Amino acid sequence: MGRLHVRVQPGARRTALAGWFGDHPKVAIAAPPVDGAANEALVAWVATFFGTRGRDVRIVGGATSRTKRLEVDGIDDAELLARIEAANPRPPG
Repeated sequence: MGRLHVRVQPGARRTALAGWFGDHPKVAIAAPPVDGAANEALVAWVATFFGTRGRDVRIVGGATSRTKRLEVDGIDDAELLARIEAANPRPPG
């Protein structure tokens, strides 16, 4: 099980990686932050991005915050970070 911190930008035009917020990858989510819609969309996007099932992804912290802590079953921390950085390179510096 891997753990990942992400910064969420709800209400975006499309759902996709959107750069970095400090040390955390930023994910733009098209769903609005209403009644958990953005959280559900985030879980679905993370599952698709990492090729896992939705039930293998959980928000374990920050449910009402823009900074979320996620757990993804079947993928370790290093692999999660490597896949994120491959698709969303960190800015130099």
